[in-house]
Order: sequence, then C-alpha cells, then structure tokens
Amino acid sequence: MSLPFVCAAQLPAQLPEHRWLIEQLWSAEAVGIIGGEPKCGKSFLALDLAVSVASGTSCLGRFPAARTARVLLFAAEDPLHVVRERLEGITTARGVEFSRLPLYVITAPSLRLDHADQCDRLAATIEKVHPALLVLDPFVRLHAIDENAAGEVAPLLAFLRQLQRKHHLAVALVHHARKDAGRSRPGQALRGSSEFHAWGDSNLYLRRRDRLLRLTVEHRAAQSPDDLTLELATHPLTLHVVDSAPAPDPSSQVPPAQRIEQALVAAIAPLTIRELRAVCHIRSETLCAALDALLAAGRVIRSNGGYSLAV
Repeated sequence: MSLPFVCAAQLPAQLPEHRWLIEQLWSAEAVGIIGGEPKCGKSFLALDLAVSVASGTSCLGRFPAARTARVLLFAAEDPLHVVRERLEGITTARGVEFSRLPLYVITAPSLRLDHADQCDRLAATIEKVHPALLVLDPFVRLHAIDENAAGEVAPLLAFLRQLQRKHHLAVALVHHARKDAGRSRPGQALRGSSEFHAWGDSNLYLRRRDRLLRLTVEHRAAQSPDDLTLELATHPLTLHVVDSAPAPDPSSQVPPAQRIEQALVAAIAPLTIRELRAVCHIRSETLCAALDALLAAGRVIRSNGGYSLAV
C-alpha cells in the first residue's frame, strides 16, 4: 500500500491570524525548547507562557496571546504548593483571577517518556483536557536515557511531535544548557544531542547577565524579534521586560567604532551583531561598516561565537 499524497496546490494554507499561539514568541502548534543554564528563570518563563495562553493575556506583558485556551503542565522539580505560589504571583501581576484559570497541573509524582505505559497515560490525559499548550519542565526528569545519544533522544522527541500533530497542540519543553556554554550560540549551548536544537519550531533561550537575563527567540518558519532583556521582579515574583535605555542625543554620540570597543571590553563572551546592535544602539548598516573597519585595523576578531577585542 502506498503512502498518502496530494498535489502541492492542494496542501492546506494557514491564515496569518492562525500562525501564532503567542505573537512573535511561540508559533501555533509549535514544539520547542525553553533553554538556559540552571537558575536563569526557565521555569518562570514556562509558567508565564502557560498563564498567557490560559488567560489570553500578554506573555511578559509584551507578547499578546492569540486566544484563550487550555494548558496542561507537568512541573517535575517543584512541589505543588510552589507551583501554585508562582502561578498566583503571575496571575496577580497580570490582573487575572487565578481560580478561573483553565490551567491543569499533572500531579503524578513522576512522568517517564521512555516508558510506553506512561506515554500512553500522558496521551490519554491530553485526550481529556484538550490543551492548546503542553508544558513539560524539565526534560532531564522525564527519562533515564543518555541525552548525548541522538538514537536515544530522537524517539522521545518524536513522541512529543506525534502528540503535537495528532492533538493539534503546542509543546514547550524546558531543557538545560551546559554550565560552560557562555561562548556558544544559544541553540548550540543546549545540553546533550543536537537533536534538541533541530527539533524545535519555536525556541526560547535565556542567559544570565549579572542580575538581568537575556532572552533570545528563534523560529523555524517566522522572523524572530530582537533579543530582550528580562528581570525577575519580586512582590509578586514574575519576569518582566526591561525596556532599553533611550537613544543618546545625536549631538553627543560616541563614534560607532568606539562604542563597539566599549561594549566588547565589558562583555564576558563574544557578542553577535544582534547583541552589539542592542547594546550600542547602532543601525545594522552603520554597525557592520564600523566592524569591517575594526577588523581591517586588527582591533577586533571574529569567531563562530561573535566578535571580541583582539588581544
């Protein structure tokens, strides 16, 4: 028996208004990674994402949810009372009534994606809840496989992809980056097999910069927004976007090359063009011209991770 097929012109089209679960942040029915080093706010971002979809409000106060829909969450590392406390804090900051939130939490003590019977139970739970978003936090608690072995990672990710396609839901998988990954590009810094980076349709990466966090957004089939600076606020404990400082007065601007060098001096790792543009507040055309001049003069060097000062 042959595989099903259609003429290309008969493939379904997606309307622009149906392309996002959360505008610019997470595509509709996308699988993906919320990644970062330990203790950099990944779980808070995952909960913010969940509350946004369940309440129809803007994630991080900046990115509107396309619609209000059910969410299913499994938080493997946090006690249930801590999960509740964090969700209440986010809903309070968002002005949402917590008791009416269609956000459902799996209370089983463990969930193993490398056990067929538990995969069946997860699928059955999804059948009952009909969520638009499934959040699993973190991946390391969902298995006993070797995360560096692509042959062991791929079947687990394929199962989640199968859930996404069968139930038309989005899947956000929280996953750790390597502790020494400061000089790597965000997607390449994820711990384990390269299957994780290749799997995601929408990926969110967090990196700590002192007390602030840098959020990088990556989409497979849409343009990604510029990096954002986040801060974990207290009372209530929530993530919020830190607006960039206003552009300096043109009459007192430091020359672009000097501003680039100042930014590289302060950086602890090479900076990409996107990061330099955000830090220096320089247009891409001006930035690239200044970088070319600095490279030609031997004042900066370029590597796979970005630009740094020449020693």
